[in-house]
Amino acid sequence: MSQLRNLPASLAIVLALAIPGGAVAQERVALVIGNADYAVRPLRNPVNDARAVAAALKGLGYEVLLRENASQPAMLDAMREFWLRGRQAEVRVLYYSGHGVQHRGRNFLVPVEAVLKTEDEVPRKAVAVADLVDKLAASGPGVNIVILDACRTPPWLGTTRTRGGAQVPAIASGLAQAVAPRGTVIAFATAPGAVALDGTEGNGVYTRHLLGQMKVPGLAVEQLFKRVRAGVLKETAEKQIPWETSSLTGDFCFRSGDSGECPAAAFAGASR
Repeated sequence: MSQLRNLPASLAIVLALAIPGGAVAQERVALVIGNADYAVRPLRNPVNDARAVAAALKGLGYEVLLRENASQPAMLDAMREFWLRGRQAEVRVLYYSGHGVQHRGRNFLVPVEAVLKTEDEVPRKAVAVADLVDKLAASGPGVNIVILDACRTPPWLGTTRTRGGAQVPAIASGLAQAVAPRGTVIAFATAPGAVALDGTEGNGVYTRHLLGQMKVPGLAVEQLFKRVRAGVLKETAEKQIPWETSSLTGDFCFRSGDSGECPAAAFAGASR
C-alpha cells in the first residue's frame, strides 16, 4: 500500500503483521461470495457470478478473497479476514450473490446450509450485512462498495403466518431498504421488498450488466450503477429495478480513464 511504502521499515513491518499471514495490506481488497447449493431452493448462477466478478476485480488490481457455497462459519471467517486486510486499504469491495432475506428491517445473507422455517430463525442462521458494513465504515479513510445480488426468493420451507386474517410467507421476500454509512455505496440487484431474477444464462441478469460496466474506463460508480439499472430494466421489461444508496462525497471508478481521471487513490486521500 502507498502509505506503507512511506513509513519507516520497522513500522511497516508491524502493520504488515496485523494482516493474516503476514501479508502487506493492499490498496484494493475485495471479498466475493457466491452461494448456490442450498438445501432448499438451490440457485443456478451465483457461483458463476462470483467467479466472474472475482476475475474482473483481479484484473483491475484487487486482492480478492473468493468463497463459494459457504457455510455460516465460513462466511463469518471470510468477513473477518476481509475486514482485517481492508483496514488499511483505499478501496474495499464486498460482492455477494445468493439468497438474502430481511428481518425487522435488517438484511441478512443466507449460508448454503441454512433452512429457514420462521422469521425468528434468520438472525441465528444467517449473516447480518450491517455488521460488516459498519466495521468497514469505521475502518478510516477509504471507499466501501457493497454489491448485493441477493434478492432472490428466500429459502424458506413454505411455512406461513397469519397477518390481517390472511396467510402470508413466514419470511418477507426481498431485502429491506438500507442507509449507507459515510464513504459507502450499497447497491442492490432490485428494489426493496422485490425479488431479482436468477437468470437463464451463465450469469444473473444484474451481475451480467455489472460486469460489462466495470470494464468501462473513467466511469464514475454512480454512472456505472445507473447504466446497470437501465440495462436490467430493459432486459426484464421493467420487472426488476436495481437501486443504490450512497454517501460518497468524491469520485470513484473501478477502472480509471486513460488520462487517469477518477482515480480511487485521489479520492481515498480526501475527506469522505
